[in-house]
Amino acid sequence: MPCDYRLYNKDQDGLSKNDHFRHLLETAHQRGFQPSLVAFDRWYGSLENLKLVRDFGWEWLTRLKSNRQVSVQAGQQQAVSTLDIPPSGLVVHLRSYGFVRVFRTVDPHGNAEHWATSRLDMTDTQRQLLAARAWLVEVYHRALRQFTGIERGQFRLERSQRNHIGLALRAYVRLGLHRWRARVSIFKFLTANSTSFVQRFGIIWLIPPIA
Repeated sequence: MPCDYRLYNKDQDGLSKNDHFRHLLETAHQRGFQPSLVAFDRWYGSLENLKLVRDFGWEWLTRLKSNRQVSVQAGQQQAVSTLDIPPSGLVVHLRSYGFVRVFRTVDPHGNAEHWATSRLDMTDTQRQLLAARAWLVEVYHRALRQFTGIERGQFRLERSQRNHIGLALRAYVRLGLHRWRARVSIFKFLTANSTSFVQRFGIIWLIPPIA
């Protein structure tokens, strides 16, 4: 379930995607969130972001670019892609950060990915489980587009676009709540309840514009 979001519009507010990422982390911390682990894509794996997660006392899991510099022995930097990493992972020093545990995965086409975590005792089995949970974010994005029409707002005014996105997210949360209570997928829930759901909750589209 989404608990916060940001709208990317660098031309207007000057904020990068990494700025939004840090703002989301800061807001979650201020609200008292205590996640067992924070998972995110390699795009957000900058030192500033990793250190912010650490400052909050949280563990993290992400993927690294193949040229990310690490060292097994002090003073001997090398790209993570050149390491001999066993299936159980390898503890290395991430440049300018500290010690992390890295894993390598290779898909059927021979493409390698390099995972890293601040949890030094993580096993590969645990990494696979956590990576599968993190993938649910992609499932959420797909469902948000498929079931709420978030990309179909034909509006020219920015305020109308923002309202549409906010209401689409609100509709998704409402839909997710009823899907969770019914213990079925969103698709199955809508197939069985589409008419009654729209009749009962379609009113949310008539809520006054968000200021």
